[in-house]
Amino acid sequence: MDIQTETMKRCVLLTVSGSIDSAHAPALESTLMDLIDQGQRNLVVNLGDVTFISSAGLKALLTAQIKVRRRVPRGSVKISQIPGVLMDTFQLVGLDGLFDFYDSDLEAVGSY
Repeated sequence: MDIQTETMKRCVLLTVSGSIDSAHAPALESTLMDLIDQGQRNLVVNLGDVTFISSAGLKALLTAQIKVRRRVPRGSVKISQIPGVLMDTFQLVGLDGLFDFYDSDLEAVGSY
């Protein structure tokens, strides 16, 4: 798994690639928590090059979403370019209603 971060004007864009399995999910969660602890509250996570996400990976995203929603002012984690197989996973576990999904990074970043 590889994570690239890019600071934008109103948010931070994280581009994740590879497999987010139980061995790699802690690195994703750590990156997200570090950004939030640094004061970032609006995050876009590009999952376009992710081939698999485990329950630990879903937990990392959910934990970040909960943490930024509790901040004042309130923030959010948005997902861009999610492959269909990953979207099926989000729907299967009922997390599709907790995140906003966008077809492109431009749309997701522009939503802030």
